[in-house]
Amino acid sequence: MTKVQEFKQAMDTFHRNPFYNRASTVVSAIIIPLQALSLLWVEWSLTAWQHIVLFLIAYVVADFVNGLVHMFMDNNNDYTSVVGPLNAIFHLHHKHPRYTDRHPILIYIFETGAKNWLLPYMALLIYAQSISILPPPVNFVLVMVGVLSSFAEVSHFLCHNSTSPIVRFLQKWGVLLHPAHHAIHHEADNVNYAFLNGSTDFLLNTIARHTCKGYMSRSDLHVEAYDGPKNSTRA
Repeated sequence: MTKVQEFKQAMDTFHRNPFYNRASTVVSAIIIPLQALSLLWVEWSLTAWQHIVLFLIAYVVADFVNGLVHMFMDNNNDYTSVVGPLNAIFHLHHKHPRYTDRHPILIYIFETGAKNWLLPYMALLIYAQSISILPPPVNFVLVMVGVLSSFAEVSHFLCHNSTSPIVRFLQKWGVLLHPAHHAIHHEADNVNYAFLNGSTDFLLNTIARHTCKGYMSRSDLHVEAYDGPKNSTRA
C-alpha cells in the first residue's frame, strides 16, 4: 500500500471512528482545568521584574517547544498506527491553512484538544507542584509554557485569519506570529516551524536542516492526492 493510500485510509478511519472524533474534546476538557490548577499553585511572591523576565523566558521556550512538536508532526508520515489518523488530520493544515472564523477564546479551547503532548506535560507539572519540588522561578516558567502552548494556537489563528489593527501591531513588534514570517513555512520546505511568535526559528531551522526530510515532497503530496472531508476547524 502506498503512502497516499495509507493517508486516505487513515482519514477514513478518523471520520468513521468516534474515538478520533471525540478525542480532541476529551483532551481539551482535561488540559484546560489542569492549566487553571497549575496557575493556582504558582508562587507569586517574586518581584514584578522577576515575573516579567521569567514570562519572557517562558515565551521563548514555548515558541521553541511548540515549533519542535510542529516539526515532528509535519515530518511524521506514520498513518497505520493507532495515532495514524491524528497524524493524517494534522497534515491537512498545509492544504487548508485558514481557520473557521471563531472567537479567539474558542480557538484556545478547541485547538488545545489537538495538543496531545500537552496532556502528559500538564499532568507531570501538577504532580511536581503537588509534592513541592519546583523552585518558584522554575515553577512559574513551566506553568507559563503550558498556558502559552495553547495560546500559540491563538497566535497561529490570528496570523491566518485576523486583519485587526491591534493584531497587526502586535505582529509587527514580534509579540504574535507575523504573516510574512509564517508564509515562508507554507511557501518553502522544512523551515519556520515556530508559531507563537517565530523568535526561535533560527534554531529550529538548523535542527530541521540536519534531522528532517521536509514536508513538500512527502506529507504535502499525500494531502494533495486526498479529496475527502477536511478538518472541521478549517475554512
